[in-house]
Amino acid sequence: MQIDLNADLGEGFGRWTLTDDEALLTVVTSANVACGFHAGDPAVMRRVCDLAAERGVRIGAQVSYRDLAGFGRRAMDVPPDELAAEVAYQIGALRVFAQAAGAEVTYVKPHGALYNRTVHDDAQAHAVVAGVRLAGGDLPVLGLPGSKLLTAAEEAGLTPVREAFADRAYTPEGTLVSRREPGAVVEDADAVVRRSVGFAVDGSVEAVDGTRVAVAARSLCVHGDTPGAARIAARVRAALEEAGVTVGAFT
Repeated sequence: MQIDLNADLGEGFGRWTLTDDEALLTVVTSANVACGFHAGDPAVMRRVCDLAAERGVRIGAQVSYRDLAGFGRRAMDVPPDELAAEVAYQIGALRVFAQAAGAEVTYVKPHGALYNRTVHDDAQAHAVVAGVRLAGGDLPVLGLPGSKLLTAAEEAGLTPVREAFADRAYTPEGTLVSRREPGAVVEDADAVVRRSVGFAVDGSVEAVDGTRVAVAARSLCVHGDTPGAARIAARVRAALEEAGVTVGAFT
């Protein structure tokens, strides 16, 4: 058994800091780096890429709607051609800093509202994939199992990578509970660790109604903006390895 451990990093801006990038980069195997549209700026992007390259962590472009004020979590209607261009723009910006650090952007993951929209919206999913293709490199795309995004990626000849969330609640249908709903974020560290092992070993998770949902994932996300995220991520990794799971990047 092997699983990738990823986290959203570089989610600061100027003097404002949100994620403990340095600590998380000692634990995770893949870094979803904010590309400036929901968080991050050139200096933050460069610093995170330098740290990730130094520690052998894979660098992924975390692309978003253009929503810095709303942290990329507000629903937006962006024309497909415009969205494709904005996705390519973000990947290109991060690629400059990754290459300067002696590394590469190795995958793409949408953030927030864009991630959730591409689960069900075929047009927006295809626009994201078109942006990835426009940026070049045939990059793998990280997304929710069964999503329109992963289907569009596979149709376009890109590698779809199924993702699970250690610290997010699931509906019985296998989608994420909206952050507008109570209990959408799992805050109990013990529960996060237990769920993580369940994803990797059993391929399932308990939904909010108590039923078990099958979630076959190649990568597991621990959100970087959760309080104590680095400590929780370290516990998750230790528990996975104790359960006989190899923690390693998917790219």
